[in-house]
Amino acid sequence: MSLPSPVTMSSMEKRAAFSVAGIFSTRMLGLFMIFPVFALFAEAEFANITGTQIGIAIGIYGLTQALLQIPYGMLSDKFGRKPLIIAGMVVFMIGSIVCALADSIEMMIIGRALQGMGAVAAVLMATVADLVTEQFRLRAMSIVGMTIGLSFTLSLIAGPVLAAWVGVRGIFWATALLAIIGMLLVLFAVPKIEKQVFQREAETDPSQFGAILKNAQLLRLDLGVFVLHATLTAMFVALPLALRDGAGLDSLSHWEIYLPVMLLSFALMVPFIIQAESRGRMKSVFVGAIATVTLMQLAFMNFHEGFWTLFVLLLIFFTAFNLLEASLPSLVVKLAPADKKGTASGVYSTSQFMGAALGGFFGGYFYHHYGYNGVFMFTTAIGLVWLAAAATMQKPLPLSIASVPVGPVSADEVESLQEQLLAYDGIYEVVILPEEQRAYFKVDRKVLNEEALIRYIEQSKAVV
Repeated sequence: MSLPSPVTMSSMEKRAAFSVAGIFSTRMLGLFMIFPVFALFAEAEFANITGTQIGIAIGIYGLTQALLQIPYGMLSDKFGRKPLIIAGMVVFMIGSIVCALADSIEMMIIGRALQGMGAVAAVLMATVADLVTEQFRLRAMSIVGMTIGLSFTLSLIAGPVLAAWVGVRGIFWATALLAIIGMLLVLFAVPKIEKQVFQREAETDPSQFGAILKNAQLLRLDLGVFVLHATLTAMFVALPLALRDGAGLDSLSHWEIYLPVMLLSFALMVPFIIQAESRGRMKSVFVGAIATVTLMQLAFMNFHEGFWTLFVLLLIFFTAFNLLEASLPSLVVKLAPADKKGTASGVYSTSQFMGAALGGFFGGYFYHHYGYNGVFMFTTAIGLVWLAAAATMQKPLPLSIASVPVGPVSADEVESLQEQLLAYDGIYEVVILPEEQRAYFKVDRKVLNEEALIRYIEQSKAVV
């Protein structure tokens, strides 16, 4: 049963990780490039537009994404990963074209909803799990995660630059082109999936919803990502106006503030990541970042005049935002049951997209009725709710989820084998599923790896 363990990903696994990351990038850029320029564009382009309509147009992609990402994943189990990814990218492309041609805010909202209906994120993560062995799956997922973060950063810079070159409608045409590039990556870059199976680590199991929704620690994280993305989306209803009126930047020059802010914020968050992950201070760093995000909402409300004032506020906000964006998925892994990571991640992602949708709606509503400060009153209020919830979370242990094949195990052997495995140093939780011939673990990867687990399982089964 033991096989020599490779020390690095194979060329096929690297190709899978980077091609899926590239597809993610095409979608992220397409969804977010309009954030820094849309509010000003919509005010100038559409007659009698309201703040609420602007907010809905910015955030409605999140609603359709939230509703459809889990069904897409389930359909991909039946019809295959690649056909579902291509179908999603086609829908995404159609939505982009509708936005480019929109002659009313209502048509623009429909187009943005269609963009969100190309909800292939869960299918893409399942594709990585299908193509990358357990030993390197975490590394591959990290490559995809870093690409998502970089794509969001690039979108804030590329949006204003593209708007200067080709206009905001041109951004949507560029987004349609990105969708085509994504489809080409699916067809010619993503390796052929020789053996597609249900990936418990990456996919949602509806039978597990009850257990996940009763888990108070995971619900805190779901609330957190909901608030974080509601805050971000709501901010972009008002922020372009602040940069124009308060900082004296026309909409095509907003990249001049986003570029240095985003680069510096990534550098500034690194020491906090080190403190959180390596020094065992995850909870204190995490709660501190939430407090910082919330405090910045108050600051935006009271100090939004002048380039350098907004520069400093945005720098502090995005340092804390990027830290939370990196920490939240890590905490889901640390706190999810060993055999329920995929479902926990699915609920988490749905919460994220619902946050974007409702953040856009309420951000627009409060802007329409109460002006610029109304947006930040709303984001401050939800930030305080999150802060109160996070302050009572349990201190997370530095654990990861691993799974290894165990071969045939009878029902009578499961309990005894689990007890023996729990006695192994570095293992904190074990779930053996005989029907899958696989064991799921919560482990400290500084102590052991999958190869050591496989060897120990062989020994334990011999005893059993």
